[in-house]
Amino acid sequence: MKVLVLDTIHGGTILAEALLRNGDDVDALDVYRGVGLTPEEAASRHYDLITSPVHLDPAYPLLNTTTPVISHHEMTRRLAGGLPPTVIEVTGARGKTTTSFAVASLFTTKGVLHTSRGTYLYPDGTFLWKKSITPASVLLAAGGAKTRHAEWLVAEVSAGVTGIGTLGVLTSADDYPIAAGKKSALAAKLESLAKCKTVLVPRGVPLQDGWHVIDDLVSVEGDVLSWNGGSFKNPLLELAGYREPLKCAAAVGLLLGLDPGRLAGFTAIEGRMQYYLEDGVPFLDNANSGTTKATTLDAAAYLRRLVPDKEIVLVIGEEHKAVCDGFQSDAIRQTIEEISPIQTISVSKSGGLNFAASKAQALSLAKEHNAAVLLAVKTWR
Repeated sequence: MKVLVLDTIHGGTILAEALLRNGDDVDALDVYRGVGLTPEEAASRHYDLITSPVHLDPAYPLLNTTTPVISHHEMTRRLAGGLPPTVIEVTGARGKTTTSFAVASLFTTKGVLHTSRGTYLYPDGTFLWKKSITPASVLLAAGGAKTRHAEWLVAEVSAGVTGIGTLGVLTSADDYPIAAGKKSALAAKLESLAKCKTVLVPRGVPLQDGWHVIDDLVSVEGDVLSWNGGSFKNPLLELAGYREPLKCAAAVGLLLGLDPGRLAGFTAIEGRMQYYLEDGVPFLDNANSGTTKATTLDAAAYLRRLVPDKEIVLVIGEEHKAVCDGFQSDAIRQTIEEISPIQTISVSKSGGLNFAASKAQALSLAKEHNAAVLLAVKTWR
């Protein structure tokens, strides 16, 4: 089969290599940078199939053809093989990474966790590699699970799921525009979830057969999460950034016959409300790809509960523009005004201090003012 893979920088190269191993004749086109094969050259050739990312502008000329077009998510599903007995795919606008880590902590057997923070071998959490969470990266994670004889795979996936799993999870029903503003991210995710046998979603999402609502399975009051037959306490449940992911993971446990009580020992992960001391200075690290005004205000309130006698040095901004649903300048300004820190260090994708340098400066300022540091930068880590 002659296949055209569009977008080599968001997983297309992985798909092209897999198709070549499969015996297909493949062309791959870099639709964003304009290097290599040109659209004009591709348009002059015949293809049996085209695969394109869901975020590509539907007006892109090569998509307006009689040749069948499928998404990268669907192509990944077609190419995936040799999967472990249990596969869980996690997608959503918020909480994907935290939910994925929490779900992985439910297992006691050997498995692979694939997230935007990295890919890990469980139960000991050994770091394997770091790749993006484009759907094609699931092929790499599945291959890693196969070679390590893993019994499960938990994969965080952007803009939807591939449908290979035992269970598909939507962490958030928040929406934002994709594909040059012509498509809904939520609609794309729901369309992909329809390929799964079992699906877990937040309240408010239209249900299909085999779909379950998180809040129908578990509930939270204060720092206690309960379900029919059990409960556990975890102080992280009082934080919005952990409450929903822990609820989601507990519901996954119930659907898969795992013990949600294991989440009682779940602790904050780096970049997501993680509190620690560095050289005697209190830090609250909430710098991640999902950082927003709301999460930053929650983080500031949490830090003030932990160290009520200290002012805050705030490190805030947006380091990478390759992050959906950005942390806009107006929201950053409003956040600074509401927190009223003793010192503010701004991080910008357009220049100035990067995240690492700003953190070092914040440490110095915090020592000078006997303050605590809040890291609230939208960034990939």
